Amino acid sequence: MCETEQMVISVTEAVGTVLSHDITEVNPVSGYKGARFRRGHVVSRADVEKLMDLGKEHLYVLQINEDQMHENDAAVMMAEAIAGTNANFKPDPREGKIDIAAEIGGVLKVNVEALERFNGVGAVMCATRHNNTVVAKGEVVAGTRAIPLVVDKKPVHDAVAIAEAAGGIVSVLPLRQARVALVITGNEVFSGRINDAFEPVVREKVAALGSAVVEVMKCPDDVEQIGAALARVRNNRADLVVMTGGMSVDPDDVTPLAARAAGADITAYGSAVLPGSMFMVGYFGDGTPVLGVPACGIHHPRTIFDLILPRVLAGETITSADIARLGHGGMCLDCPECRYPVCPFGKGC
Repeated sequence: MCETEQMVISVTEAVGTVLSHDITEVNPVSGYKGARFRRGHVVSRADVEKLMDLGKEHLYVLQINEDQMHENDAAVMMAEAIAGTNANFKPDPREGKIDIAAEIGGVLKVNVEALERFNGVGAVMCATRHNNTVVAKGEVVAGTRAIPLVVDKKPVHDAVAIAEAAGGIVSVLPLRQARVALVITGNEVFSGRINDAFEPVVREKVAALGSAVVEVMKCPDDVEQIGAALARVRNNRADLVVMTGGMSVDPDDVTPLAARAAGADITAYGSAVLPGSMFMVGYFGDGTPVLGVPACGIHHPRTIFDLILPRVLAGETITSADIARLGHGGMCLDCPECRYPVCPFGKGC
C-alpha cells in the first residue's frame, strides 16, 4: 500500500493537485458560510483566483504518485465495468461516488458472486439493490466508489477486471408485453356453485407488469377437459399460461397431472416459499411457460407468484434450483399492512 504525501504548496503552483481538506467561504454580504472547495477537489486554473480571494496563498494538497489515482477517476473506471446491459451512469462523481441507474424498466439482475469478489479486493466497494428486483427506468440500482481519497491503482484494476470478466455486475432485463391465458380449474367454479376469485387477482398482477390476460377458460377437475383448454389457449398463441386451482394433494386436484398430459415439462411442483408451497412451473415444447398458482394466491396479497412472474416475463427460464434458492428469504411475515416490495420477502437471493 502506497502512502500519500501531504504537502504545503503555493496556490499559484497548485493546479492539478488534490485538496487534502475543505476550504470554507464566509461571505459577509450574502451571509453565506460553507465549503467552497471540498476535500478531494482537483485544483484547476480557474480556481486559483477564487482561492486567492478567500485568502489562500498556500494550500495543503495531496501528491498523487504514479501508482495511485484520485477517487473520482477510480469511480468512473469501476462504474464503466459494473454497468452491464441496460444500466447506465453519469461520469460525474459526487464525493467520489457514482450511482448506476436502470436504463429501462425491468428486472434487475445482480451477479452476486462477482459482486462478492469485487468487494473482497479491498479499498473499493459496490453496493446494489437486491437481485431480481423489479425496477423502473431511471431508478438507482447500484453505487460504487474507492474507499480512500487517493487509492492505489492495483486494487482498482483488480476489481475492474472482475466486473469486466462477468460482463458487468448489474444489468436489467426488459419485461415483455405478454399475452397471458388464464385456465381456472375446479368443479365448484365450473358449475357456478361459487364465484371465482382468481381472475381479478391474476389480471391485476399481470397488468401491473405491462402484460394482459387475453383469454380465460374455466374447467372442471377433469384431465381431458383441462388438456383441451390448454390446447386451445396454446393454439391462440398465448405467451404465458397461468393455471389456478387444483394444486393441492386432494384426489380431485389434477392440475399438474393435466399439464403434464398436455405436454408440459414440469420443472418444479412445490416450492420453498410460504405462502406458495404448492406452486408449479413448467414449459411446453415450444418454450411457452405454464405457472400453477395455489389457493394462497387468493388469500394472501403476496405469494411466490409475485416473485416468479416478473422473471418469467423477463424471459428467464425458471429451474428447480431457482425455486429451491427462494427458500432463503421466502417466508412472508403476513404484516397487517403489506408493504411489498419494501420488505424482506423474496430478498434472500
